[in-house]
Amino acid sequence: MSSCGVQQPHTFRQFRPHSRALHSLLFLPSTYAVHPQRWPLMLFLHGAGERGDDLQLVKRHGVAKIVEEQPAFPLLVVSPQCPPTEAWAPEPLLALLDAIEQHYDVDPERLYVTGLSMGGFGTWAVAIAAPDRFAAIAPICGGGDPSRVGVLRHLPVWAFHGARDLIVPLQRTVEMVEALRQCGGNVRFTVYSEAGHDAWTATYANPELYAWFLAHTRPQRA
Repeated sequence: MSSCGVQQPHTFRQFRPHSRALHSLLFLPSTYAVHPQRWPLMLFLHGAGERGDDLQLVKRHGVAKIVEEQPAFPLLVVSPQCPPTEAWAPEPLLALLDAIEQHYDVDPERLYVTGLSMGGFGTWAVAIAAPDRFAAIAPICGGGDPSRVGVLRHLPVWAFHGARDLIVPLQRTVEMVEALRQCGGNVRFTVYSEAGHDAWTATYANPELYAWFLAHTRPQRA
């Protein structure tokens, strides 16, 4: 569906379709208005330190920070803010994606999700809750329920973690990756041998990550 009104180039806009929805920042690339097309969409999930009521906090780290510096970034990026004291839950995130698709020119075959720390947990969780919704995911220093990860065996996954992480142990990602590999999953795993909890700065600064995302469209289950 086409978006309403004339879009300004390279902009963050607040997005909240109704009062119970997650308050979010939506990044529109500089060419969004002048090149009508269906755009790939990335859902970016911040960590616990960016929860609250100030949307500017979501630009402290990760993709929301990167795109502010790169107006030609080739994806739409929605960066919701988790309310204080809460954690990411799949239902409101999926509802947010539904609303974005209703209001903007989104390619439903190219939906991606990534997040760091608490957002890494959220990335695993939302993908497991809707395994046929996404084209690829990249959880960073997160974790989840290895007993459920088999539903993602058809989905390209690139996981990241710091070997010296004292906040979220490396083992949390190892468990998810090993369980997924045992199911025949399509998973890459990058461990930064010298990194602590901050596995995201190097990850999100790497252009290869975004090329990897854009190389994938939504796979069909075998």
